[in-house]
Amino acid sequence: MIRFGPAGIPLSCKGRTLRDGIEDVHNMSLTALEVQMVRAGSSNRYPDDDEVGMCIREIEEDFVVEIVRDDEIITDPGEPIEEEDVLVYMPSGVTDCFGDLYAVGDMAKRLDVSVSLHTPYYMDLGSNDDLTESCIGSIRHAGLIMNALKGSIVVTSLGLYTGRVPDEEIDANILENVSLLAEWWKDEGLTPRLGLEVTGNRSVFGSLDQILGLCDEVDGVVPVVNFPHYHSRTDGALLDSDGFADLLDAVEPYCRGHMHASFSGIEYADGNEKRLTPIKKGDLRFEPLAEALCDTRPDATIISSSPLLEHDAMYMRLINERVLSRRVAKVLKEKKKAEVSAAPAEE
Repeated sequence: MIRFGPAGIPLSCKGRTLRDGIEDVHNMSLTALEVQMVRAGSSNRYPDDDEVGMCIREIEEDFVVEIVRDDEIITDPGEPIEEEDVLVYMPSGVTDCFGDLYAVGDMAKRLDVSVSLHTPYYMDLGSNDDLTESCIGSIRHAGLIMNALKGSIVVTSLGLYTGRVPDEEIDANILENVSLLAEWWKDEGLTPRLGLEVTGNRSVFGSLDQILGLCDEVDGVVPVVNFPHYHSRTDGALLDSDGFADLLDAVEPYCRGHMHASFSGIEYADGNEKRLTPIKKGDLRFEPLAEALCDTRPDATIISSSPLLEHDAMYMRLINERVLSRRVAKVLKEKKKAEVSAAPAEE
């Protein structure tokens, strides 16, 4: 099965909540939505008197994600809060409070909308400074949110080459930090996968070889194929179905049964992304990918990261259905032709 959906709440959605977005996606006959974790900062506060004895999922005042108790971080949403605890909350959560995630996740399941989450696009897991610590925290919080939503995957980029730190040191730091995150992920028993995204600029860690290399080194992480990023980074390698098929074949063994990807148009130069565009602009076309998908038949989710969001998600679904219909019609035509050839001639 191939799912299609937008990267964020549909532009045409009258309500701007995650619940509204999921309902709109379902009403458009789409089957996926990728939450955009744009503002991922967190703050600390002490619990109010009436919050002592409550648990994270019962607090309605803030989007509380963790408890800090005697320098220990507690993520269990059912853990009772004590008077001396420190509550870690997100001023801009994806719902009003953490407890809302469970009902929204149940609704998404009923409507057959697969929910994923993309961390903030500026990430730095390579410098090992205060920003790196904040980025790791954002990825951890994304994992807790997706777990409560019963979502499929957390997608993240990893870092850039700044020149302040040698490239080899950045590579080593990223490997170490991803390994620590994957170990924490496993210890917490989080069910969503941790996805590492191919990036669109050569000054950023995230070539296909680098991502697959991390998947070889770190157990539990999977690659995320960002087709426009790969196309720009390789100076336009995805011009026909063979190019897409080669990429799908390279990535599929690492995907643990389900491939998560994104698609849009792209403007690029010298191996670097300039901007994402609607799918019908530029030289990156969806129909060759649809042909390759029909050949390889992966179980996949393809997110529209186009500026037109849901419009291009529906366009991709339509093109994919047309390609499938042509394939089926061709098979039926050839079958009928064979039956006629095999029939005995009339006397």
